[in-house]
Amino acid sequence: MNTDLAGLGHLFVVFFLFHFHSFMVIPAIIDVTMEAVCPGRDQCSVAIYLSGFQNAVTGLGAVVVTPIVGNLSDRYGRKALMTLPVTVAILPLFVLACNRSEVYFYVFYVASIVAGIFCQGTMLSLCFAYVADHVRPRRRAAAFALLSGVSAAGFVSGTLTARFLAASSTFQVAAAVATATAIYLGVFLPDSGGVSCTDGDEACDPLLQASSSSTSSSASSSDEELSPRLPPHKAGLPSLSDMFTFLTGSLAMSGAATITFFCSLGERGLETALMYYLKAQFGYSKDEFADLLLIVGAAGMLSQLTVMPILAPILGEEILLIVGLLGGCTQVFLYGIAWSYWVPYLSAAFVILSAFVNPSIRTNVSKNVASNEQGIAQGCISGISSFGSILGPLIFTPLTAWALSETGPFNFKGFSILCAGICTVIAFIISLRMRGAQSSACKKSIVQQEQA
Repeated sequence: MNTDLAGLGHLFVVFFLFHFHSFMVIPAIIDVTMEAVCPGRDQCSVAIYLSGFQNAVTGLGAVVVTPIVGNLSDRYGRKALMTLPVTVAILPLFVLACNRSEVYFYVFYVASIVAGIFCQGTMLSLCFAYVADHVRPRRRAAAFALLSGVSAAGFVSGTLTARFLAASSTFQVAAAVATATAIYLGVFLPDSGGVSCTDGDEACDPLLQASSSSTSSSASSSDEELSPRLPPHKAGLPSLSDMFTFLTGSLAMSGAATITFFCSLGERGLETALMYYLKAQFGYSKDEFADLLLIVGAAGMLSQLTVMPILAPILGEEILLIVGLLGGCTQVFLYGIAWSYWVPYLSAAFVILSAFVNPSIRTNVSKNVASNEQGIAQGCISGISSFGSILGPLIFTPLTAWALSETGPFNFKGFSILCAGICTVIAFIISLRMRGAQSSACKKSIVQQEQA
């Protein structure tokens, strides 16, 4: 399939706008919820439980829906299925753009759950599959990094925009941007099916002219040992057993799935505990939290838009994954043992390294599946990430409350943060073992070829 820079350029615009309007409304959601559920109060347990229920239902739905949508995109094209999350995302924003009364809030609440099921992870996996259709395997790490950087740019831009908009205007602007995103997708984005480029097809690599040529140590997707396949007799949607076989059919896929789970579990655990921990330990307020989030977003954007595209052709995605996980471990443990108010800001800077993780995992997955399995492969990884996101709050919310409690057995407020860091350490160890196993397999293959 031939494409040019405009092909991925339009995808980047859609991806940026999607995350721009998604993150724009996050700062205003809490105030709107409190105003509708518990007017005139600063604390409200009902609002917390509503948020927790929404996250749980959305995550469970995404675990099921994301692989199915990815599989359908392999059969009917990426653009057709990408229209689903882009369009569904408009509805909840439109509701609050009209009115923010109690009735409208609950309509928004139900619409947000439905939209979250179809948007959480689905848009990301479809965009990764779209890029895989158009970019050669050895250039995908750089391309995936750029796509992730566009997401980070949307986060930073949306967060900054929200600070200059009134709550009443935020949802109106977000609804307008969401509508513009759907129109732009339908008019400008070229369609893409489940046919990936090969290393011999230079015409369909839009990043080749902008990057230096390089080689990758990753195995080719034609290697049957590292390329799981769905049962060829399945004409309809794959069953859960098919998906399990798909994920466990090779070292690369099972390793990527396991690392994704522990990374997602650790990240969500960190998100669950961090704000409460910083408030209790250093008295952080809204402004300090906003500054910290902007540092994280800016560091991730810098890393994925500039650093990773440069390093990916040189080091390969396996090394970048190890470096990223090492940076993630350092980041979390610095948070946990922070001895002064400025240490969390230093820790946030390590996002420059930890931002390597997700694009590296996605690249490794895309290289180890067939061209007609890119959608379901990325969807399964997103589903596993959603599953980890469900378990994270369930595990770390009571652990954080226990660690911050005055009646705890020891005075160590960062205990739950360090427990979240253990998940990242486990992912780091698995990545090292995968690297060693793949190196051993390569050496064994070389010896066999020499003997033959």
